[in-house]
Amino acid sequence: MPDHPERTLIIVPAWNEAGNVGNTVREIRKRIEGMDIVVIDDGSTDATAEVAAEAGARVLRLPFNMGVGGAMRTGFTYAQRHGYERAIQVDADGQHDPRDIVRVLGGLVAADISIGARFDQVGDYSVRGPRKWAMVFLAAVVSRVARARLTDVTSGFRAANRRAIDQYVRYYPAEYLGDTLDSLVEAVHAGLNVTQVPVAMRARMSGRPSQNPFGSTVYLVRSVFALSLALIRGALRKRPRA
Repeated sequence: MPDHPERTLIIVPAWNEAGNVGNTVREIRKRIEGMDIVVIDDGSTDATAEVAAEAGARVLRLPFNMGVGGAMRTGFTYAQRHGYERAIQVDADGQHDPRDIVRVLGGLVAADISIGARFDQVGDYSVRGPRKWAMVFLAAVVSRVARARLTDVTSGFRAANRRAIDQYVRYYPAEYLGDTLDSLVEAVHAGLNVTQVPVAMRARMSGRPSQNPFGSTVYLVRSVFALSLALIRGALRKRPRA
């Protein structure tokens, strides 16, 4: 296991993930040494917080559901206040392989933000129909904004260095897709650079993701709207004041 001279926080946002979060935390602890784990219980109505604590994670409980964006901003604020130099998001459902944590963090050697990309010649994760069209379109637009080749700009498996942590504390929207698209575009406009690292995704440990034709179509519409809003916000912030 390589050394980790920089203090690193693994942030696990979780909403009603009692069936998954315990296994996720235990697997991270088994695979990764020298990093701290904090689970952000996003207003769960089940035993998510208790299961995460029993598995060995530090748990921060939000009084009501704020969405992934709100949970992650809480996690980044915790990282900033406790002096962590790096932070990485790992989903509670077991889809992110803990063995890839060091790989994604390695992208921070050359960038402020490192994304674990699901569509970069590793693994067999695939999507079809409107959801795929949306992801391809979003990646193309954000790649131009970031001036970097990005294939998976909606991935939640991403790492941040201290500059990015500070940026996320200042601005990390809670609205739908804001935690991935808007936060990324705003970080680029703030002068941060982005890279990606290929990773393989796994199936959820338990529960069922919502991927049906109607849901995929809604995702397409929402994602295009979210990106448009992010670009407009960025343009307004860059406009010189009179």
